[in-house]
Amino acid sequence: MTSQLFPHLFSPLRIGNVTLANRVVSSGHDTVLVQQGNVTDELVAYHEARAAGGVGMIVVQVAGVHETARYTSHVLMATDDDCIPGYRRIADACHRHDCVVVGQIFHPGREILESQDGSTPVALAPSAVPSERFHVMPRAMTAGEIDAVVQGYGDAARRLQRAGLDGVEIVASHGYLPAQFLNPRTNLRVDQYGGSAENRLRFLRAALASVRAAVGRDFVVGMRISGDEMGSDGLRPDESQAVCASLDADGLFDYASVCAGSSSSLSGAVHIAAPMTESAAYTAPLAAAVKSVVRVPVIVAGRINQPHEGDAVIAQGQADACAMTRALICDPAMPAKAERNDVDSIRACIGCNQACMGHFQRGCAISCIQHPETGRELRFGALRITRRPKSVMVIGGGPGGLKAAAVAAERGHRVTLYEAASRVGGQVLLAELLPGRSEFGGAVTNLEGEARRAGVRFVTGTTVDPGLVRSEQPDELIVATGARPFRPEIETLDEPHVVEAWDVIRGRTLPAGRVLVADWRGDWIGLGVANHLARLGHRVTLAVTGYAAGEHLQQYVRNAMVAAAVEAKVEILPNVRLRGADDDTAYLQHTLTERPVLVDGVSAVVLAQGHASVTDLLEVDGFPRERIHAVGDCLSPRTVEEAVLEGLTVASAL
Repeated sequence: MTSQLFPHLFSPLRIGNVTLANRVVSSGHDTVLVQQGNVTDELVAYHEARAAGGVGMIVVQVAGVHETARYTSHVLMATDDDCIPGYRRIADACHRHDCVVVGQIFHPGREILESQDGSTPVALAPSAVPSERFHVMPRAMTAGEIDAVVQGYGDAARRLQRAGLDGVEIVASHGYLPAQFLNPRTNLRVDQYGGSAENRLRFLRAALASVRAAVGRDFVVGMRISGDEMGSDGLRPDESQAVCASLDADGLFDYASVCAGSSSSLSGAVHIAAPMTESAAYTAPLAAAVKSVVRVPVIVAGRINQPHEGDAVIAQGQADACAMTRALICDPAMPAKAERNDVDSIRACIGCNQACMGHFQRGCAISCIQHPETGRELRFGALRITRRPKSVMVIGGGPGGLKAAAVAAERGHRVTLYEAASRVGGQVLLAELLPGRSEFGGAVTNLEGEARRAGVRFVTGTTVDPGLVRSEQPDELIVATGARPFRPEIETLDEPHVVEAWDVIRGRTLPAGRVLVADWRGDWIGLGVANHLARLGHRVTLAVTGYAAGEHLQQYVRNAMVAAAVEAKVEILPNVRLRGADDDTAYLQHTLTERPVLVDGVSAVVLAQGHASVTDLLEVDGFPRERIHAVGDCLSPRTVEEAVLEGLTVASAL
């Protein structure tokens, strides 16, 4: 069946010797669902969930082709036959659902994130040109090392072919080793691998030839490349296009996967998994440029989170297929829902990066703040319908309460959700009002929709007290009452203008002049409010307790928000805490030296000092304590991710 709404996205596509059932692709991405370089049960379950959800092709995350390719402590390795059984399990699981499976083969070159044991590893590259982002100084590869790595590509491809995969994809994107050879700003060699464009292409051409010689013509060979590495020393669009055209003329690959960005710089890395500040399908012109110079199919990746976006890209001839990876992390069943035209039930990715890229960069298993079942398929993958339906009262309509209500109702319980405000959503309704954060509100839209479709009864504009709980007599009580702004003790003189960040976000007007935002947490609130006030014309000083603004945000999100603050001329003061204020001065204290830091000419101070739990209903006289379950900020002030996960955990256990 072809979708009536998305006919281009849900048409078959021939790539090499295989046919994709549709043009939705899960591109290669680290999951941390790896042990000692090998596939785990969790990784098999993760990919099978997306295959079952209808994706046309899955590209399994990078696998190292040489011992020097271990760029993290949790990278897959394809350097010996031990990898074959795990890959075979992924292939078998996904093939059961008519899904094509390709494995990425990889060498990072100088882009080494961490070692295996804490010591600094050896980093190899075409030349001794440092990585700005990771502060790695590589050593130039010898001719023998180049030969060994080239051979490694072929050997790795042969192993994945023996495992039953449909193809392999050489990663020449994001400033990794092949791209370092291609780039005249990182390849300073004077031998056969450097100098002219033809010489700089020699390494990638040899790697592709090694793979093709190992696997033959019937096995799919793809190549991933950044259409623009988006950095001062990155590969440029004309250079990427020339590479693709030359290799396509050689017939060395069956498809090109086009993305953007580079691992080597902070500005380029933002585009590896672009945050919500970038527009939908913003990389499509890069794919179109590559498509104009090659004969093989072109896949595009970059903020394509909704089926209508992917369908439009294909309809306009910019690409032949769309990598919708974060969309699939957020909703594994998105393709199946879109194909049957059930668009209202699709859980749309909001580009927050917190539990997908954010988890990877902390060495934790992949997940999603809206769908914590992701990465936890073996625990939560199959919803267990209850044999003993209960009446469940949920107090609080923030993300945690909504998720708890939705899951409890889906399991067959009778659920009523109470919210004191006129709308559900909690702090998400504040987050979406800040510059570049409007998409965050989609989390509430998605969670509320899930709860309503599951049959949850909503009661808004009602504050729950112990008397209401006792009169309703639910079998189970889920408390998701959230938190309120924490106000620290500070010394004040002459009635300074001191307000909460929440008030500013809601539209509170501040007096003209310099505003100091005192940020304890280092998340989206302080940085977002600073950017908001700067847009309103205020001179803003953001005083942060940590080393950097947005310290607790995912790196790409933080970089985009800090870049916006720099453009808006927000002054950032690190390592200071607020101690007091008068009518024109903020009194700070340096967190390392304990010495005073004064900021003069301040017309207002905005407090972004974290939150304090609302705990009034964690105990209710006359109601059994073992039937009261706390989730989210009322348990401890944290983020949407923890609230939704706790809502899922509690509701799954009822």
